[in-house]
This record gives sequence, C-alpha cells and structure tokens, in this order.
Amino acid sequence: MAFRNRRAASLPAKLSRSWLLVNAAKPDDYAPALASEADSVIFDMEAAVPDAQKAEAREAVVEALSCGMTAWVRVNGIETDFWSDDLSALSKAPGLRGVMLAMTEKPEQVTYTAMRLQAGTPVLALIESAIGIENATAIASAPGTFRLAFGTNDFRKDTGVSEDPMALAYARGKLVVASRVGQLPGAIDGPAAAGAGEAEVLGDCRVTASMGMTGKLCLSVAQVEAVNHGLSPSDDELRWAHELLDAHAAGASVGDGSYLPRLARAQKIADLADSYGLWNA
Repeated sequence: MAFRNRRAASLPAKLSRSWLLVNAAKPDDYAPALASEADSVIFDMEAAVPDAQKAEAREAVVEALSCGMTAWVRVNGIETDFWSDDLSALSKAPGLRGVMLAMTEKPEQVTYTAMRLQAGTPVLALIESAIGIENATAIASAPGTFRLAFGTNDFRKDTGVSEDPMALAYARGKLVVASRVGQLPGAIDGPAAAGAGEAEVLGDCRVTASMGMTGKLCLSVAQVEAVNHGLSPSDDELRWAHELLDAHAAGASVGDGSYLPRLARAQKIADLADSYGLWNA
C-alpha cells in the first residue's frame, strides 16, 4: 500500500519547503499526512505528546515506519529521560528518513544523536532557545547536522520577545548565516499559528522568504499548500527566468557585468521550479 505522496517522496529533503508536524500519539493521522502535499512529514514524539504517552507514541511510530510508511521523527531533547529510548527504538526502523532533535543547544548534541542512529541518518537541529541561537554556527558545522530549524514558540518563551518579525529578526538571521557558514541547505522557519488561514500563512511565508529561510514548519495539513506556494518561485520570477533563459539559448549577447549573475539566478529558479513541478505548469 502506497502511503507517501509520490511527488513529495521524490523531492530531496534539502529542498523541502513544508515540514508537517503530526502528533505521534494519533496514528490515524499518519496516512493522511503522508498522502498530503507536504514536502516532508515529521511524526512528533516531543511537544505534542504528554510524558505519560511517550512510550505508546514511540511504539506507534516504530510500527508505522516498519510497515511501509516513511517519515522524519521529532525526538525528545538530549537532556530528557526519553532521548535514549527514542533513538534506540528508531535506530532500526526502515522507514526513518531522519530525525529532528528538539531543544538543540550544543553541537555535540547533534553528533551524539547521529551516532545512535544508522550511519548517514540526517539530523535536523531544532533550535528553540537563546543558547541555541548563540551556538547556531557551531551547531551548523557539527558532524551529522543536516539543516537548522527555528522553534519560534519556545524561543519566545525563553527570551520574552514578541511574535513581531522585527523582534525575531536577529534569531532568524543568525540561523540563515549559520546555515551558510556550515554549508547547509536553507534554514527552516517556525510555524504559523495552528488556526492560521491561507492569507495569514502566506504573510508569514513572505517574512520567512525575506529573511533568506527556505522551509517552514506546519501544524496542520490545511497550511501545507499555502507554505509550498509561499516558498516557491513566484509567477513573476518564473516568467523572468523563462524569458532570460530562452533569450540566452537563442544567442543573446552577454551585455554588462550583471548578465552572468542574472543568468545563474534564472537557472536556479528554473531548477527549483522543476523540482517543485512548476516549470512546465
């Protein structure tokens, strides 16, 4: 039985725009999430699951990943009593695509996590505190780190800052710069509010994209398509790229010194749009 959306399953996680969090304690939600347009799906065993239900949720996730489903899993932080058990249970799950490490604050936490899993399993470092933000460059350069993600709600609780984009600009910028220094794919932004509608999600995505982040966490299937749209090349960008690449193929003159950088940008837009199924749409 096929669970995963075929387009999303073929997309490299380094290009994933939408990262859909699914409550691991609700196994009935797994299949609908995997069949959705979410680029990546994360079974959340941490924030969504009360302590008393952790073991049961872990068993449900391992069973799903052993019976044909493929997904990422958000594991509990290394300072908790659940981290070791989470990794032991997941280490042999054939459908594990990677783990998101909650409350990442130090580079060695990523490395220790990666060492507990099958070789090559990617670790997405979720940074949710002031300490994590200040250590973001070291975390991005740690062996095992695949991408950085921003846990906005817990970061706001830790620091007392508001949800205003200006208040969060330093932290977002730090993750973007750290990702570049660590030669990682683009950073993943925190989610829109759980009940946010399409217009609000698209507005959030404009902030995400303006900061240089290329992915965004999602709290519901209903937000996925807005995130995918908001973090894809726009219609104007696609039109511009088409025109420039067509002109170049037809032998247009190089012109001034900005031509080659513009050509490289047009090709990048074309490559992204092709990966997302937009280029020939």
